[in-house]
Amino acid sequence: MPPDSPPAAVPAPHPLISSPPTLAALFVAFAKMSLAGFGGVLVWARRGIVDQHKWMTAEEFNETFALCHFLPGPNIVNFTMVFGSRFRGIAGGIAAFSGLLGPPLVIMTILGILYQHFGEIEMLRRILAGVSCAAVGLLIAVVFRMMKPLINKRDVIGLMILAAVFIAIGVLRLPLASVLLVAIPVSIAITYIVRQRKSA
Repeated sequence: MPPDSPPAAVPAPHPLISSPPTLAALFVAFAKMSLAGFGGVLVWARRGIVDQHKWMTAEEFNETFALCHFLPGPNIVNFTMVFGSRFRGIAGGIAAFSGLLGPPLVIMTILGILYQHFGEIEMLRRILAGVSCAAVGLLIAVVFRMMKPLINKRDVIGLMILAAVFIAIGVLRLPLASVLLVAIPVSIAITYIVRQRKSA
């Protein structure tokens, strides 16, 4: 009697994702992100969504945020609407949007009134300069964290496209629209070809 054939390989399970957030959870989570995000909400959005609440994997976060770059309007606002709508429809998008912009709007209105009266104070100017430096540091940190999925998967092509876009915009100062018009179709074509070869 022939020996039993080995069991079929079981596909690796999808990374653990927690249960979908409620409308209240969306509002509170994005309110916390916006209030913590001095100079950049992206840092805290990724930490809260991927690391803390586990509502998305790192790859899903990167893909969604990349999509929001090509929509009109601020990237993080686009991301908020897309993220909220993904889990709770239009109401979820509104809840996340309200949490992101509501509390900061109130605070910035108050600070704007105060700055109008005390903006000439030299100490205040130095404080704002220090906050700007900290914001740049936070942005650099989150960029490196968003690169981790590409590095972990050893996605050489993705890293090369990332480097090329950075050089084109950050170093050569080429227009953003022109760079994207070239980078988007090239990256889509390369990804399609690579996946076709893997599936062949």
